[in-house]
Amino acid sequence: MTREQWREFVSVGTRTGKLATVRADGRAHVAPVWFVLDGEDVVFNTGAQTVKGRALRRTGTASMCVDDERPPFSFVTLGGPVRVSEDLAQVRLWATRIAARYMGAEQAQRYGLRNGVPGELLVRLTPTSVVAVRDVAD
Repeated sequence: MTREQWREFVSVGTRTGKLATVRADGRAHVAPVWFVLDGEDVVFNTGAQTVKGRALRRTGTASMCVDDERPPFSFVTLGGPVRVSEDLAQVRLWATRIAARYMGAEQAQRYGLRNGVPGELLVRLTPTSVVAVRDVAD
């Protein structure tokens, strides 16, 4: 896929990102996250005390896979450094924007207030590695 194609692919509908991080003991950790694109960044929220939140702060890096599970199957993997912020105004702003994608505009504010609270992080993953494959089974 071209840059434009993979950006469209990861932005369509409500596909979740499967975020991969590394635990302190070296074991892999994968969890689904809601996300949006902002310029070059993949933006998402997570709790500061979750496995993801602790790993992101410790390592400063992550990978994400977004896939279409329907034949002929497609996927995009993104990896790179992350920037983490606890700025509550930014956490709430982006939690609301992300909620609009996944829950719809009419519920965005409610979910933004629910997810944009102290103890939540705003995370920006800047992809330095992208693998984007369309129609794997063709």
